[in-house]
Amino acid sequence: MTQRPDRPDDAARARFLAINLFRLSGVFIVMFGFLIMMERFGWVQGEKAKIMGAIIATVGMFQTIIVPRILLRAWRTPPSE
Repeated sequence: MTQRPDRPDDAARARFLAINLFRLSGVFIVMFGFLIMMERFGWVQGEKAKIMGAIIATVGMFQTIIVPRILLRAWRTPPSE
């Protein structure tokens, strides 16, 4: 059972934290992708490392840039009438 925040400030803090965690984890995914492209790991080498690293870095960029915008739009306060 999920608990709902008692105050609007708690909800805002939780949303702010979630958005920033998505951004931060996206940056780490991008860095991991670049490390793969630089062939820093023994389990993937050559052309496969370049392709795999590019795909992972692209996913990280999507998570860093697009996902927070989607969450902001979903959590936007509706205009009061």
